Amino acid sequence: MPKPRKPNPDSLADTPSSKERRAQDHLMNVMGAQHLKGQLTSPQANSEVLQTISFLEKFGDELEGSIELFAPNPVVRMALHLVRAHLEGKVVTPTSLIGASHVPYATANRRIKDMIEAGLIEQRPRTKTGRTFSLHPSETLLEQWLQFSERTRRLAEAHFVGTQSKADRDYFFGGSYMAAQAIPPLQVLPQPLTVPGGIRVLVHGDPTFMVMENLKRHFEQVIGTEIHQRAFSIDRLRDEAIRNAERSSSRYDILAFDLPWVGEFAERRILMPLDEAMDVARLDPADFHTAGWKAAHWGGRPFGVPAQTTPELLFYRKDLFAAAGLEPPATTDRLLEAARHFHDPKRGRYGIAWNAARGTALGHTVLMTMADFGQPILDLPKIAGGFDADALAEGGYRPTFDTERGLQAAEYLKELLYYSPPDILSMSWYERVRPYASGKVAIAYGYTLLAPYFELDESSPARGQTGFLPHPAGPDAQPVATVGGYAMGIPANLPKDRIQAAVEALIVFTSPEAQKLYIQNGSRTNPRYSVASDPDVRSASTIFEAVDEMSWRDELQFWPRPPVPEICDIFKICGEEFHDMLRGVLTPREAIQRTQSRVDKMFDH
Repeated sequence: MPKPRKPNPDSLADTPSSKERRAQDHLMNVMGAQHLKGQLTSPQANSEVLQTISFLEKFGDELEGSIELFAPNPVVRMALHLVRAHLEGKVVTPTSLIGASHVPYATANRRIKDMIEAGLIEQRPRTKTGRTFSLHPSETLLEQWLQFSERTRRLAEAHFVGTQSKADRDYFFGGSYMAAQAIPPLQVLPQPLTVPGGIRVLVHGDPTFMVMENLKRHFEQVIGTEIHQRAFSIDRLRDEAIRNAERSSSRYDILAFDLPWVGEFAERRILMPLDEAMDVARLDPADFHTAGWKAAHWGGRPFGVPAQTTPELLFYRKDLFAAAGLEPPATTDRLLEAARHFHDPKRGRYGIAWNAARGTALGHTVLMTMADFGQPILDLPKIAGGFDADALAEGGYRPTFDTERGLQAAEYLKELLYYSPPDILSMSWYERVRPYASGKVAIAYGYTLLAPYFELDESSPARGQTGFLPHPAGPDAQPVATVGGYAMGIPANLPKDRIQAAVEALIVFTSPEAQKLYIQNGSRTNPRYSVASDPDVRSASTIFEAVDEMSWRDELQFWPRPPVPEICDIFKICGEEFHDMLRGVLTPREAIQRTQSRVDKMFDH
C-alpha cells in the first residue's frame, strides 16, 4: 500500500502552535490512510461503478477461458478500459487501448475507428504537432455505460440476490450510482486548456484542498494541462494574496479566499468580479446553498465561486447523550448543562472543546457566539431569518459589541471555560476536534471540514456516533450555522491571455462532479444542493443531509461574520481582548467595552 502523503511543511507551517501542526498532520494521515493514497485508489476500491467494471472484465476472462471457440468482444473490452482509466485518471493511448482489446492489432484498430466515428471515443492532442493523441470516453459512451451497468445490476439482482435486503440490493453493482439524482463522473474537456506553465492555484491548507491536491493527476486529465497548487495556513494565505495583488502580473490563475475576506479583496482589487470574466450563469448559481453563494458577493457582484461550504456546527456524541438521558442541546443553557454533566477531569474527560486560542481563531469564535445570542457585530438591519448583510458595500455601518446581548455572549464564553480541557486557551481549528475524535470530550464546536477526524478514523469512538446541530441559541435568539469555507476567484491582475483558461478550470474545480469526487475522497464540505441530494454523497456521511436541512430552514447564515474590508482586524481585536478575558485579566464587560472602543477607533480613521 502506498504511504499516505503528508502535507508540505512549508505550505502548512504558519499555524499557531506546533501542537496544531501535529493535529493537521494527523488529520492528513487519517485521510491519507482512508482515501488519499496519491492516486484515485479509494473511490475505485469502493465505487460501485468500478465494481461493475471489474465484474465484467473477470466475467469476460471466464467466458474466453472456458469456451474454446468464444471470441473476445473488442468494443466491450475497450469501452471497459476507457471508462476505468477515465475514473482512475490514467492516460489511454491507442497502443494501450489495442492491448486491452484482446484481439489482433488490425482488428482492434478498425474497432477504434468505428468507435470514434460513432462518437464513443474522443481524441485529444498530446503534443503541439497534433500527431499523437490520448483517447477518452465521450459523454455518450459514459451515459451508455451507466445505463448498461444499471441493466447488469438489475439482471444480477433478479437472478442471484433476490432474497437480499433492499439496502444490499441498492449497494450491489452500483445501485446508488444509477439513481435518478446521481451525479456522473467528471467528463474531460472537449479541448484541453492551452496555457503556458499549466494552471496555478493558491489555496488554503485544509482537508478539502488537500483532497484536490491528491486528485491532481485526475484533474490534469480532465482539463488537459498541469496543475500547480500552493497551500498556506489561513493568515499566510491572506498575506500571499495581498502580495500577489501588488505584483504587475499575478502568479496564480485561481486563488482561494475565506468568505469573510470578499469585501476587502473586492475593494483592494485583489479579485476580479466574475461577471467581467465569464457568463456567471454557467455556474448554475441556483444550485449553491443560498448563504454560501451570497457570501461570495460584494456590492451585488460575485467575486468567487463557493468551493467548500463548511458551516460551523455543534458536534455531539449521540451515544453518550442517549446513555445519560439528555436531549440534543438546542439552547446555550442546555449546552452548558450537558457540558457540566460530561465534565470529569479526574478521569481525563471534559465537557466541550472549542476555538479559544489567542488571535484569529478566538476572533472567529467571538463573532459566531455573538450571533448565537442574536447580536450582529455591526448595526445591520434586521430581516426575516436574521440580519441583512447584502448592502455592506454602501458603507455607513458601525460596530455593536457593547450591548446587553454582547455581554451575555462574553459571559457564556467565560462559563464554557469551566467545562473545557486544561489547554483550551491554546486550542484552535484542528486542535479542538482532536480530543473529540479521541473520546476525551463529548461536545465540540467545529466546521464540517473537520469531520474526517472522526468519520474516517476507525479507532475513533465518535465515528458513527456523532450528531450535527447548528449552534445552540441564547435566550430569545434563533439557532445559527455560520457559513464558513472558501470560495475560488480570479486575481484582478491576471494577464488577459490566461483568463479564459482560468475560467474553464474554475468551472471544473467547482462543478457538481468535482464536488462529489472530493467527498468520495474524504472531504466533508459541499456548496451545492445537487451534490447533497446525490445518493452516494448521502451514504458517505449524515453531515450533508443535516447541512442541507439547515439551509432549507434558513439557519445557514453569513451575517455573523460580515465580509467588510475591516473584518480581519476585527478578528484580531476580538481574539486579543476576549483572550485576556478568558485568562482573567478582564471582566466580560471590560472585554466588550475595550473591543467596542478599539473597533470604533479603527472605523474612525
